[in-house]
Amino acid sequence: MIIRILDAIFFSFWVLFCILITRPTNIYISTDPPVVVPFIVAVLSRIINIKYTYHIQDIHPEATNTIKKLNLNLFNFLKKIDNFSIRNANSLITLNEEMKEVIISRSNTTNKISIIENPSIILKTTKSKEKKRGFSFTGNLGRPQLVNLLVEAINEYEKKGGILEFVFAGGGIFSKDILRLSKINPLVTYHGKVSSTDAGSIVSSYEWALLPIEDEITRYAFPSKISSYVCSGAKILTICSENTSVAKWVKSKKVGITVNPKVEELINLFFKLEKNIFDTSFIEIDRKELIKIFQMDVFVKKIENKIF
Repeated sequence: MIIRILDAIFFSFWVLFCILITRPTNIYISTDPPVVVPFIVAVLSRIINIKYTYHIQDIHPEATNTIKKLNLNLFNFLKKIDNFSIRNANSLITLNEEMKEVIISRSNTTNKISIIENPSIILKTTKSKEKKRGFSFTGNLGRPQLVNLLVEAINEYEKKGGILEFVFAGGGIFSKDILRLSKINPLVTYHGKVSSTDAGSIVSSYEWALLPIEDEITRYAFPSKISSYVCSGAKILTICSENTSVAKWVKSKKVGITVNPKVEELINLFFKLEKNIFDTSFIEIDRKELIKIFQMDVFVKKIENKIF
């Protein structure tokens, strides 16, 4: 954490230096690193008369606060300076309607907010026509990913005679829990951290891709792995409440199903999928048109249209 903070501070000064030297007429800035760098750009825009586009891919400090509670005074201060950055931007971009509503509500901005989906790296992996029966998960195994819920549900499912496989890849603070689970549960395999190519191969090899996420954070962020899951051809099993933006997106695009984040409901669904007694015929497997919106060149063109 200390290294990340120092890195963010260094990067902030580097941004300040580069802007003062190059004197650009237009700047594109996103929320990584959050709050401080967009604020620097916002202040400089007033001083040297530059335009900037603020791409809000995560709403901070709220997204951070859902993972690790911040001091209330610090939280309010960070929110205040981010509101300044939002209100002074020439153009605003975010990921979905719910995030747009949160931004407007907390900043009182009158600026138009465009919605552009995050892109995915389209990997040149061979999609398996005969996918293995089971579930894959690739990405960060952190606090928002409901790892404890998954561990409990998978253990109970195996004890009750379940046979579907569960394959995990990725790091994070709860990766040790998945490693431990893989050693005691014959249904579970953990590959650790892998390359993006290997991650794509894992997801495209299995019928289902797991997308567990805490409800609260879906108001302030949208899972980046969803685009790579879509491009892999896997059916997405979203584990969250049905009224979240993530669940609504998966349903509207017909790429998967949602189950409430409750152990018993999850176990019951595992068995229904194992025994093929849950209707998934509505899920679109041919996703050529949907994949187009996740292509990097399409994403860049949309950004350019908003900036220039």
